[in-house]
Amino acid sequence: MGNEININCDLGEKSKYHSNENDPKLLEIVNSANIACGYHAGDEKSMNDVIKISKKIGVSIGAHPSFNDPENFGRKRINLNEKEINRLLVDQYEILQTIADEYGVKVTHIKPHGALNNMACEDLDLATTIAKSINDIDKSIIYLVPTGSKMEEAAKKFNMKIACEIFADRNYEDDGNLVSRKKPNALITDVDQAKAHVLSMVKNQVINCHSGKQIPCEIDSVCIHGDNTSSLATAIAVRDNLVKNGLELKTLNNMEKFK
Repeated sequence: MGNEININCDLGEKSKYHSNENDPKLLEIVNSANIACGYHAGDEKSMNDVIKISKKIGVSIGAHPSFNDPENFGRKRINLNEKEINRLLVDQYEILQTIADEYGVKVTHIKPHGALNNMACEDLDLATTIAKSINDIDKSIIYLVPTGSKMEEAAKKFNMKIACEIFADRNYEDDGNLVSRKKPNALITDVDQAKAHVLSMVKNQVINCHSGKQIPCEIDSVCIHGDNTSSLATAIAVRDNLVKNGLELKTLNNMEKFK
């Protein structure tokens, strides 16, 4: 591992479940923004807002595609066929890129959201469908996936530009997947705990499971969720701690591995 790291955050997720009032502050902290494309949250205005600020302060932008299910914030599992999955991804990428064009900005990464992401972490067929769809959109796009997941495995078959992420504010099961939000220990809300959790994973290139088990993996990026009450404090603490420990923060598209 080099000494570079990326911090990404899901943004523009304006909905009845989530306020996006922290977006401008989070954009000052993170390097790359995963922007909701209107299918689980967000709208044209929120997409414009995030892109405008991102361009101004040098944050790279990515599409954050989801099932078309705003009622459940994209967190309900839905079974779709290959053609429907492909359409879902292409449509949401195009919605965002069309708005980005107005600012002369390129969508440089894609990261699936919610249930679509969780299902693909466990299901190699679905992961393969998603990877192929993204690869067909644009070979230069960086595919942001949870490290050690079936999504990473599938993307490697297509020789894609893969960025592997960990979550600053979530606990992991022994199989490397996230602890379900239905369980009480799913979220890490204590800032000091999140800070230590992230630094040890990045430095050692391992997933720290809740049980104490460690799984070797590749880590390029740290995800901060923007929808927790402690998001802002966590984001600042995690960033400052990484910098203090000699890591250089970069946008995904400026990382050495993608040059």
